Amino acid sequence: MRIGLYPGTFDPVTLGHMDIIRRATALVDRLVIGVAINRDKGPLFSLEERVAMIEAECAVVARETGVEIVAHPFENLLIDCAHDVGAKIIIRGLRAVADFEYEYQMVGMNRMLDDTIDTVFLMAEAEHQAIASKLVKEIARLNGDVSNFVTPAVLEALKTRFPS
Repeated sequence: MRIGLYPGTFDPVTLGHMDIIRRATALVDRLVIGVAINRDKGPLFSLEERVAMIEAECAVVARETGVEIVAHPFENLLIDCAHDVGAKIIIRGLRAVADFEYEYQMVGMNRMLDDTIDTVFLMAEAEHQAIASKLVKEIARLNGDVSNFVTPAVLEALKTRFPS
């Protein structure tokens, strides 16, 4: 069984994330969404809320693709998380060249930690390349329309955090 790990903070999950998730299902039999516990980033949504969002949004993709998709919170090294879930593939989404430079460095470090785990990069579709969770939160905080960047359920969750 090919198990892939797609890590991130998903604060909140965006249409860009969902694009990568959907496309990653073509590469694996089981996709683990690693929801990072990153206290330094000061997430808008709690870990439980982010996991619930991922599970709700991925349920449809799992049904449509037949690929098992599970959320897995983690706070350890990415390589250790991959070991924990049995992943041999790490999935990373790229939006721009700047993403690649950082990700390239991370791949090198991860390969030094465990050279049996490969990283696969998926480019976000053109219409999703500008979407970043940080920007979505900022637009929502300033009462801007983020409906083109997130699903309706995530939009409602954002509205509870930033009422107009």
